[in-house]
Amino acid sequence: MKASLTLGKVSNFIGLGFFTTLKDLFTGKLDKEDFKNLLRKFIVPLASILLFFLLWHLGAKSLYNIEAEYKIEKALQDQGQAAADALTACIASGESSCQPNTLPSPSQVWDSFQSLLRDHNIISADKAAFAEKTAALNAKRIAAGKDAIVYTGRPSFVDQIYRSLQTVFAGFLLALVIAVPLGIFIGLSPTLKSAFNWFIQIFKPVSPVVWYLLVFMIVKTLLIGSADDSSFTISFISVGLCSMWATLVNTAMGVSSVDKDYINVAKVLKLGTFQKIFKVVLPSSLPLIFTGLKITLSVAWMVLIAIELLAQSPGLGLFVWEEFQNGANDSNAKIIVAMFVIGIIGFLLDRLMLTIQNWVSFDKTDAI
Repeated sequence: MKASLTLGKVSNFIGLGFFTTLKDLFTGKLDKEDFKNLLRKFIVPLASILLFFLLWHLGAKSLYNIEAEYKIEKALQDQGQAAADALTACIASGESSCQPNTLPSPSQVWDSFQSLLRDHNIISADKAAFAEKTAALNAKRIAAGKDAIVYTGRPSFVDQIYRSLQTVFAGFLLALVIAVPLGIFIGLSPTLKSAFNWFIQIFKPVSPVVWYLLVFMIVKTLLIGSADDSSFTISFISVGLCSMWATLVNTAMGVSSVDKDYINVAKVLKLGTFQKIFKVVLPSSLPLIFTGLKITLSVAWMVLIAIELLAQSPGLGLFVWEEFQNGANDSNAKIIVAMFVIGIIGFLLDRLMLTIQNWVSFDKTDAI
């Protein structure tokens, strides 16, 4: 009975249960096992987060001082004491034109994040005003069979996040459509496995840059003469081809390792090929298939940044590159904002795949 109550408390840590646990902690009613769970699930992660930001702040401050001292010393050597004193005063005043351009502090990154959100609101208002201004004209153009006039202003940071998500999901779906059916056939047939093994081993380690160049050669020829923007097409195909290999290999491995007793039962029941695949093979190999899909989605999100940069597709990859080339005082902070956004989205995508796996598979998994 006591064990079930303990599990109930642990399962209720999130939400109102968490506050109840805190109340028990401060009133001395929390038992030892519950305290250990509270420590492991909340206090230790919170402490590690605070330690991370503290080390980041101290590191950024140290690098700031090193570069500031170097700039002042250089001004002293090149231009004299007056110039060095003027630069020292300028740095101390916080004037943006003379600040050391190094690793930004957490507060600077937060300010840049808020600046990017304000910029998004301004651009969204411009889009809304443009749509309202051109609504009547676009209605006439569409009625006449012409294309509507579209907003061609620069995208905001949030718009670039949406574009990157569209690209990565399109690439992931392409990888899914190619890798899962092919992996099933390879897993079911030793002959096909031998036929495709060389292909997989050669093309699996190919760099995303090379895949991008290959896709670019093909797509630009197929879309020759087209006025459409091909950067999205090139990006998502490149992402899909780069990332599909984990799903292909894991699907083939999962299918080939299905318990032979299950296959024999399918033969006894005289199931057709597709019935055997959907009722026996796929349910048994789902854990390995989803492991491959999780890796594929993670790889797709990682290679997306490089591919968007090469394809000049308006996503997070291009945003990071443009900020790096811009070299403004807040560019480094904006790059760090993008880094956190990329990491958080990658984490959420992994959790999404884990949730879907637990919905459709008998094998319930809890990943790190």
